[in-house]
Parts: sequence; C-alpha cells; structure tokens
Amino acid sequence: MTVRFTRETLNTLRQVPLFTGLADDTLALLGRGAQERGCPRGTRLFAQGEPADRFYVILDGWVKLYRDSPDGSECMVGLFSEGESFAEAAMFDRLGFPVNAAVAEDARLLVFPAEHFLETLREHHGLTLNLLANLTGMLRGMVVQLDQLTNQSTHQRLAAFLISLCPDDAASATVCLPCDKMLIAARLGMKPESFSRAMARLRAFGVRCERNCVHLDDLPALCAFTRGVESRPLPACHGLNGTRAAGIVSSRPMT
Repeated sequence: MTVRFTRETLNTLRQVPLFTGLADDTLALLGRGAQERGCPRGTRLFAQGEPADRFYVILDGWVKLYRDSPDGSECMVGLFSEGESFAEAAMFDRLGFPVNAAVAEDARLLVFPAEHFLETLREHHGLTLNLLANLTGMLRGMVVQLDQLTNQSTHQRLAAFLISLCPDDAASATVCLPCDKMLIAARLGMKPESFSRAMARLRAFGVRCERNCVHLDDLPALCAFTRGVESRPLPACHGLNGTRAAGIVSSRPMT
C-alpha cells in the first residue's frame, strides 16, 4: 500500500543523505510511490541477480548485504540501520542486484520502486545531485572500511564500531548491540572468538559490557585509540566481567 509520510517518517527521511535538503513537496512526491513494510528478522529482501527494480530506506531495525561464498557461508558486504538507504546504485546499470539482502533484526522499511524514483529524478535536479553525493559518500565509506580492515587491529575496528553507535560529541554513552555477535564480527572482518577477546581488552578504555548493553565511559580515549594515538596498554584477555563469550552480544536491536 502506498503511504503518506508521517511526521516521524519525514524526520527519518531527512537524515538519509539521499534526501538531504529536499523540500517537503518533493519528499511527498516520492512518497506516492513508496510502500512501508514491516519485516521480521531473516526476511530475504532480494537475491543477487534479481532485477534491481527498487531500493530501500530503513526506518528502524537492521539489514545486512552479503554474498554467498563457494563453501556456502556468507561474505558480509554491508550492515545498515535507521536513516540509511541501500540498493539505489543498482537501479542504473540494469544488471540486477549485485548482492543479497536480508533483515538482520526486525525492521520497518520504505520500499521505493525504481520507475517512479527515476521519473522523479528527471524532474528534480536537486535529487540528482543528492544521489551523486550519496553514491560518493558510499564510495568513501568503502574506502574507510578497507583502510580499517588493512591497517587497524581487531580492537580498533571494534572500538570504531561502538563509537559509530554513540551520539556525536558525547563523553560517555550506553548502547545496546544491534545484532548477534557473528553478524557484527563478520562486518568487522573477524571471527566471533576474536570479537569476544577484543571486547574484553577494551576494558582498558572504559568499555564495560552487561548482557546486551555496552557502557562506554571514556569516549575521547576510545576515539584516540582508534586513531592510534593512545598508548594505554591493553590487558590480557581472561573473559569479560565473568560473562561467557557466547553471551556478550544480544540479538535485541538498538532503539
């Protein structure tokens, strides 16, 4: 069913780089072609090679993009959450979706059909510029991710991920891990057991884990550590607050 955007949805859309700076009437025009969907965890959104006739905006929840490796395992490509869009670039080359997409944690999505979006794109040049800026931002994000995988330790990559869940300029924060440990570990290019060890070693920087919540007591120090300018020694890993490694990450999404 085509939806009329609520105030809450409009506020979320304004956070999406693709729609930054667009007037409300342009957003409303786009909304005439959009559909809202509630999707439980595990829902397959599209498969690699299917026609790329739509793209998505996440209103809440988490979505993973991945490829199937020859041994049958998943190779993580991206992990997206509230206020982010995905699959828009695939609309233009007509080669189909280059990856698979599935809901990692219960999600509420807006689905935009490609035909209506492209028609609106031809009529509103501001949207075209936003699209180019968004694709450029995605490319820069991939470069940052590659740099992290190449040059940062597992501890620094986990620290950067935790920081990304926190409000900007906060001195401390408490966040709920948004999805299961294996998924986060795959996104960060590490094994689940490496994730557990890295979490334990970040205690030296004020990171404390209680069930599915992570308390970050010293974000400036953690940020300095991710940049490689913090010389504070890392402790040996002997478990995290007496918690079994398998129980460190909860599947409850961050809200």
